[in-house]
Amino acid sequence: MNNKLFVGNLKFDVSEEELKTAFAEAGVVISVSIPTDKYTGKKRGFGFVEMETARDAQSAIDRLNGKSIMGREISVDLARPKAMRP
Repeated sequence: MNNKLFVGNLKFDVSEEELKTAFAEAGVVISVSIPTDKYTGKKRGFGFVEMETARDAQSAIDRLNGKSIMGREISVDLARPKAMRP
């Protein structure tokens, strides 16, 4: 099982530290990234959280999918590999 999670429907002002704190309740967080638009520099409303183990990743999905972070209901699922681009 993949340990990297996709987190959708994030508020645009959520920080990586706030996301890390929320996911730390489910297990050990290895990394957090919130992509930004390359033209505007603004956050894109989604992020990725890498957990230490598959068990931690599943625990994060079970605990946090559909929960509110900063007043917004987030979606949490396993991240899919990036599609090959020509």
